[in-house]
Amino acid sequence: METRPRLTPAIADVRRAVRAALPPGGSATPASEIGRPTSAGGGGAPVLVALSGGPDSLALAAATAFEAARAGIRAGAVIVDHGLQPGSADVAARAARQARDLGLDPVIVTTVEVGTAGGPEAAARDARYAALAEAARETGATAVLLGHTRDDQAESVLLGIARGSGLGSLKGMAPVSGIYRRPLLGITRATTVRFCADSGLQPWNDPQNDDERFSRVRVRTTVIPMLERELGPGFAEALARTADLAREDTDALDQFAADQLEELAEHAEAGISLPARALEHDPPALRQRIIRATVLAEFGVSLSRTQTLQVAQLVTDWHGQAAIDLPGVSVERVGGLLHFRSTRGEPGAEERTGR
Repeated sequence: METRPRLTPAIADVRRAVRAALPPGGSATPASEIGRPTSAGGGGAPVLVALSGGPDSLALAAATAFEAARAGIRAGAVIVDHGLQPGSADVAARAARQARDLGLDPVIVTTVEVGTAGGPEAAARDARYAALAEAARETGATAVLLGHTRDDQAESVLLGIARGSGLGSLKGMAPVSGIYRRPLLGITRATTVRFCADSGLQPWNDPQNDDERFSRVRVRTTVIPMLERELGPGFAEALARTADLAREDTDALDQFAADQLEELAEHAEAGISLPARALEHDPPALRQRIIRATVLAEFGVSLSRTQTLQVAQLVTDWHGQAAIDLPGVSVERVGGLLHFRSTRGEPGAEERTGR
C-alpha cells in the first residue's frame, strides 16, 4: 500500500502556494474558446503544469496533483522536449512517467524545433511558450502553471538592471499573465528541492543549469552569491521584493496611461492625434507611456526610449521642427495636435527611418 509523504514545512509551503493559484472550480475561460475547440475528454477543462522534470517543476506538479484533486479540478502536464541535448527524449519520457504516477491527466509530450532568433535562451523560450500555448488550446486548459521560483525572479530583475530596461524589466515575472500562472514566485529553489526530497521524488538536474555560457547561469552561480556574500544574506529576496513593488507602480501607471489615451485620442482615417497641451501637463513617466501606447496600439510598433523622447520633444520643446520619422510611423505637430500616421509602403520609408 502506497503511503503519503509526511507533511513537512517544504511540502506545506509549496502546496499552500499552489492552492492559492488554482482557478476556483475551473471557472476561468478555457483557452480553447480563444482559438479552437477543445479536444480533451470528459472531466472538465484541466489546468496544465509545464513539467521539465527539474526540482521546481516536479514539486509544482506534485503539489498541483494533490491540491487539484482536493478542489475537484482536473490537472495535467505538458513536457516540452527542446531536442537540444543528447538523451532529451529520454528525459521527457521520464518526466511523463512521473506525471502519470502523480495522477496527472492528460500528460502531453511535445517536441519542438528551436530557432536562433534572439540567441539560444530566447529561442528556446519562444519555442517552449508556443508549445505550451498550443497544448492549452488543444485541451481547453483554464491555466498553465509555470515553476518559476523566487530565485528565478531575482535573476530576472538583476538581468533587467544590467540591460537598463527600466521598470518594465525590474517588475520581473508576473504571478498571472494571460493563461500563465506562477504559483512559486514566493518559494525558494531550496524549498522545491526539499519538497522533492521529502516526497521521495527524483528530479532531473539539467546540465545546462551549470553551463556558464548562459548569462542567467552566471547570475545564478556567480553574481548573486557574490552579492549575498558582500552585501549580506537576503539580497535575492530583496530583488524579488523590488519586482513586486515595481510591478505595482508600473501596472498603475500603465492603466492610467491607457485611460488617458482612450480619453484624449482623436482617430481619423489618416492616423491618430493627441492634444499636445494635455500631454505637456502630464509628468514625463505618464506622457511617455501614452506616446508608446499610442504607437503600439495603432501601428503595432514598439518605440525605444530614445524614439519616445524624440516624440516627446514635440510636446516639451516645440519650436516648429519637422516631422519625426520612426519605423513605420511619422509623427508631426500640427497646431496643438500631435498627429501619428503610418508610413508603411510609402516610397523611401525605410531610408528615412534608417532601417
